[in-house]
Amino acid sequence: MQRLYDFFRRHPTGVDSFWALLLFGVSGIWLLQAPEGAVQQGLATLAVIALCTVVALRRRWPEQMLLVALGCGVLQLAGDVYINPADFALLVIIYTVAADGKRWASRLALACGLLAPTVNNVRWPGNPAGGWQNLVGVAFLTVPFALAWVLGDSVRTRRAYWAQLQERADRLEKEREAQARMAVAAERARIARELHDVVAHNVSVMVVQADGAAYVLDGSPEQAKQALETISGTGRQALAEMRRLLGVLRTDESGEGGEYVPQPDVEQINDLVEQVRTAGMPVDFQVEGAPRPLPSGVELTAYRIVQEALTNTRKHGGPNVGASVRLTFFDDGLGLLVEDDGRGAQHELYEEGGADGMGHGLIGMRERVGMVGGTLDAGPRPGGGFRISALLPLKAGR
Repeated sequence: MQRLYDFFRRHPTGVDSFWALLLFGVSGIWLLQAPEGAVQQGLATLAVIALCTVVALRRRWPEQMLLVALGCGVLQLAGDVYINPADFALLVIIYTVAADGKRWASRLALACGLLAPTVNNVRWPGNPAGGWQNLVGVAFLTVPFALAWVLGDSVRTRRAYWAQLQERADRLEKEREAQARMAVAAERARIARELHDVVAHNVSVMVVQADGAAYVLDGSPEQAKQALETISGTGRQALAEMRRLLGVLRTDESGEGGEYVPQPDVEQINDLVEQVRTAGMPVDFQVEGAPRPLPSGVELTAYRIVQEALTNTRKHGGPNVGASVRLTFFDDGLGLLVEDDGRGAQHELYEEGGADGMGHGLIGMRERVGMVGGTLDAGPRPGGGFRISALLPLKAGR
């Protein structure tokens, strides 16, 4: 039975052909018993064959089969061929057109179905005297045609509804996939910014200290030793931050062993400044206002801005450059001001990709500030050097 059911589902025209043959057999028995003349017998046979063909091909060509069925109806009226079992095909084609056909064909089928009983009663009146009996007969014959069209139109509506649901589900699935891709891209960009900040700052400090150690190694071993200790401490800090970034990627291991350090915050800016001072660059650090806890995103952004600004100063500010860092705690946010007295124009090249060939330093700052809803202003100072000013609100998008 299952195989037969699957066959019928895959071959609907074969199913319709089966019912057409069955209808032809029943109509053939009627033709043999119908007491009509030769002409009427021939017309009736032609109508039966055409209507059975309508049933067999109704799904393949619904509009064309509707016109064939209407032609058979006109033939029966003109040739005085009384209704026969093959006329059941009219109900079938009305349902089919209402469910699968074009709108004009559906409307035509409904109109013809509603008019057919009236035309039949006029052509072959059941009660020559007329009266309410004929009206009841017409109404009784009209109901099947109306029900066939309503059933077909309901199937059409239901199919359209399910198609709309499927389209909506597909669209939502595509939107979820797009959002997932955007989230992955945003996470990659965030990790790339973190890597840039960690590598650019710590490696820069290590390079400066290594050059200094090599320069004073013979004449001042103690200074060389101090520089090597700074390199070692900076390397450990870089490794710790790298492990934290790896913890973001290895979510199943992020809680094991406590090996990942916390995110940098505003309090660690002082340690950052001391590290830069140890590397040989004088930095003036001031805090204004009453320090207080801030959202983790704001604290991380503030730390990274200062880190990137001091790294840029050390890399592009030239010899004997100095810097100043000022943090200002407002009621509704945190202000940052990082200035240096070096070659400020070089920072513009850095931002545009000229100095280091990458151009991601200030771009990364702007992205970080934008993520927390803040503003950033960066550019050369009027008296020489470079200035980076940022305002970070307590709430993003404020």
